[in-house]
Amino acid sequence: MSVDTKLADETSSAAPLSLPWWTRGDTNAFFGLAFNILVNVLTLTTLSIAVVKIPSSDVLGTVLPALGVALVLGNLYYMVLARRLARREGRDTVTALPYGPSVPHMFIVVFVVMLPIYLKTNDPMRAWSAGLAWAFMIGVIVMIGAFVGPFIRRITPRAAMLGTLAGISITFIAMRPAGQMWEAAWIGLPVLAIILIGFFTDVKLPGNVPIGLVALLVGTAIGWIGGYMSVPDVSKAVHDIALGLPDLRLHLLFDGLSHLGPLLATAIPLGVYNFTEAMSNVESAAAAGDNYNLRSVLLADGFGAIIGSGFGSPFPPAVYIGHPGWKDAGGRSGYSLASGAVIGLMCLLGLFGVLATILPIPAIVPILLYIGLLIGAQAFQAVPRLHAVAVVAAILPNLAQWAVGQIDNALSAAGTTADKVGMGALDQAGVVYSGLRTFGDGAVLAGLVLGTMVTFILEKRFRAAAVASAAGAALAFIGLIHAPEVGWAAAPKVALGYLLFGVVCLAWSFVPKSTPTPPEEPEPELSSESEASPV
Repeated sequence: MSVDTKLADETSSAAPLSLPWWTRGDTNAFFGLAFNILVNVLTLTTLSIAVVKIPSSDVLGTVLPALGVALVLGNLYYMVLARRLARREGRDTVTALPYGPSVPHMFIVVFVVMLPIYLKTNDPMRAWSAGLAWAFMIGVIVMIGAFVGPFIRRITPRAAMLGTLAGISITFIAMRPAGQMWEAAWIGLPVLAIILIGFFTDVKLPGNVPIGLVALLVGTAIGWIGGYMSVPDVSKAVHDIALGLPDLRLHLLFDGLSHLGPLLATAIPLGVYNFTEAMSNVESAAAAGDNYNLRSVLLADGFGAIIGSGFGSPFPPAVYIGHPGWKDAGGRSGYSLASGAVIGLMCLLGLFGVLATILPIPAIVPILLYIGLLIGAQAFQAVPRLHAVAVVAAILPNLAQWAVGQIDNALSAAGTTADKVGMGALDQAGVVYSGLRTFGDGAVLAGLVLGTMVTFILEKRFRAAAVASAAGAALAFIGLIHAPEVGWAAAPKVALGYLLFGVVCLAWSFVPKSTPTPPEEPEPELSSESEASPV
């Protein structure tokens, strides 16, 4: 090698990494994430107005503008984090973490926190203030979790975290969109075909036209041509457009905080849920090749929830499930900020009433089903084959929680409850309601604990499994898992079961092993190439 060539190589290697602000893949990922957030904001808008009866002027003029500002600032922050990580590691394939309103929290704050207060007081403002106090507490707990989360992440097996995440994505992310699609399958299935071919194969459209845009346009066209949508509804929604600017609603927040006691039963476990879900999402991104600092993520999520509650939003935003999906779609750093900015602008302009009448829901929700498929597949692909059983174990509590929610909603629509029907009658009908409810309470934490216990058993680390089961016993005893609310001796029989599980594991640790423990398979590194066909 000549001196000139050597000098040229050294110069090129020392040159700073040039990161584009936008790529073709960002266009694909932008349409996917933006539609994902769009569906969630449409949902929370409808729930706030139709269920809690908050005046539409307050929802469109206060709640959505507060959420819009959070979306812009949060996605800007995660774009900066992605570019920092790219420069630190010297690669241009880093994908920003997606950020938006959390789907489980939307339903929990509406149906578990605000609706009972509204039904009791018939005062939507009182219910709204309770939601703000709840969101504030969620933020505080998540920020505390920023300092313990990294330790939990280090000691928790990847199979437990990704399995729990798969449980959330399969049930709460994928099942509802699947149902909405099959309500109008003639709209949803063609859109799903476009998304599956575009994102799961290497077949590209001419000119590399964004798959997400094509899917939305095709679905919307089918919906309008088939008479699924209504022109008068659009005209009515256009008249309701109004500019909304965020303003402080501290009086509502302080009023809610003054009645905080009853809310702690859901705020504490949901705050723990928030940071464990974020922890799983960061682990999912790491499995896809982007290893973010967990503390930076949790502090941002907690701060966003606190600031949002001060401006009137009871819907805490958070890092989303789905980073591997947007990475697979080619997203880098620009798609995140663009998604937040566009949806944030729509929130400020009050356009969501119009969008709900223009875009057919079955044309939008297939993107959520795609995320559910991808995350479910990743949970099995990113762990050693031996740990597949642990992944399934971590999924199960979320399945139980989802099933109980479906049963409760069906009984509520019939004007009754499970307690009124009676456990005996439900058992005779083949519905194991009591056991499912206990199994599903605190599903995220329960999945982490169960997945960890099973992983350690599969690795023949029986004493570690006993320690994990002791942690499960403690969490059940204080009600963070397998109990309807936090309290002393909340689920003592379940706690005893965990302790006895640990005793069995501890006893087994003294049994001589007949064969040596096989070496653990290395955890596969998921590159962008290997993700190209995740199924």
